[in-house]
Amino acid sequence: MKKQYSISSFSVFILFLHCSNTFAQSPAAAPAQAPAAVVAQPPAATPTQAAAPNGITNVTRILEKAGHFTIFIRLLRSTQEENHLFSALNDSSSGLTIFAPTDSAFSELKSGTLNTLSDGDKSELVKFHVVPTFLSTSQFQTVSNPLGTWAGTGSRLPLNVTSYPNSVNITTGITNTSLSGTVYTDNQLAIYKIEKVLLPKDVFGSKAPAPAPAAPAREKPTKAVPEATVESPVSPVDISSALMFTHNNVVGSVGMVAAAMFAL
Repeated sequence: MKKQYSISSFSVFILFLHCSNTFAQSPAAAPAQAPAAVVAQPPAATPTQAAAPNGITNVTRILEKAGHFTIFIRLLRSTQEENHLFSALNDSSSGLTIFAPTDSAFSELKSGTLNTLSDGDKSELVKFHVVPTFLSTSQFQTVSNPLGTWAGTGSRLPLNVTSYPNSVNITTGITNTSLSGTVYTDNQLAIYKIEKVLLPKDVFGSKAPAPAPAAPAREKPTKAVPEATVESPVSPVDISSALMFTHNNVVGSVGMVAAAMFAL
């Protein structure tokens, strides 16, 4: 009897240990948490990535972010060419190329130069820096000179480029400079930095003098008549006394003849 009680007690102890071990190994599992979603932040805008809210590239915003183009931006705004650029980039499929002079480029001009220009000349100056097509640096090797600009073409508005392995030279007949860097480029717009203002002959060149008015035709002088052929005026002659003299002479001659005959 005592032996059976010992076996029963041992069985209860074993059962107790088994249950304790089971509960210890089976805690309530905490629900797995999904990993936090990582939101990619857009990179900070750089001068080559600035764009208008509607996806249209904003030229003045690019220049502002690049810095050192304060005077050129002021000209773009005062001449309303800023709006023209915005519309052109929205409507044009051929793109644009802009040669942007730095503030130091404008400082090389004679003091007060911009103030002496009319509004029309300021607008023409800005347009002379805009080529109505997109040009990458490699395309300067194949362009035809002179380049057409928004200001127009012709002998008064020449803009010629010459491409070298490591540089692109620009001449206007007054200005000679080179591209000093790329401010912005994509498949539609290219903005290049230049260290001199491109001066068009039409505004800064000597104006051709106006043609002098035609002189009135000179009257053909009257040919002088030689003095030898000039006849002096003839004074009226009183022929009554001459006739009387002739009559008297005739009568006298007849009388003398008659007297001679009677004498014979």
